[in-house]
Amino acid sequence: MNQVLLIDDDIELLAMFREYLEQEGFTVACAHDGQSGVREALGGQYAIAILDVMMPRMNGIEALRRIREKSRLPVLMLTGRGDDTDRILGLELGADDYVTKPCTPRELTARIRAILRRTNPPPDDNINTAPITVGRLSIAPAQRRASWDGAPLALTSTEFNLLEILARHAGRPVSKNELSEQGLGRPMARFDRNIDVHMSSLRQKLGTFADGRSCLQTVYRLGYQLVSE
Repeated sequence: MNQVLLIDDDIELLAMFREYLEQEGFTVACAHDGQSGVREALGGQYAIAILDVMMPRMNGIEALRRIREKSRLPVLMLTGRGDDTDRILGLELGADDYVTKPCTPRELTARIRAILRRTNPPPDDNINTAPITVGRLSIAPAQRRASWDGAPLALTSTEFNLLEILARHAGRPVSKNELSEQGLGRPMARFDRNIDVHMSSLRQKLGTFADGRSCLQTVYRLGYQLVSE
């Protein structure tokens, strides 16, 4: 799937992004406000949505909330340079990643491709598709599905990526930078809280042990690790 939905009220910016993405082989549709963007995103025909935070009629945070109520469509947020609160809130609501404006079409395209590579692996890639079991957690990489004690987990594409990486290294800490490079397709930037926010969301969605401990543990100065009990 190479269909991209751009949701932003900046018509000139969208025209620039659209032209570049189409030159790179993507099929692009545009929406200029949050309400129409949500309708398009829930239509089921897109591989990813690019969603600006500041928009008329419905802002990007509320649009993301409504998308996540019904869909796990990958969403890349566009945020202002100093909008740390919106950025963190967007990640907590299920955004897969964010790009800080102003950004170049080349950077945006690279982020889109990184997310799509993780979301849609090549169909003939039979490496590492065997099911993974870590205690009560079960992961089916080929179907990109996970469950805890047999109950399905509602994960975003990025949360699934990160959980799969941790499961493949179960019992060993994985650094934040490694998680960012493998799970998001980019090195972790300075002061980047992206991974921490995704880990917090995963903790809430994963089950706990009988003593109340989380299976997802923070290892001081080393990163995060997944344990079976």
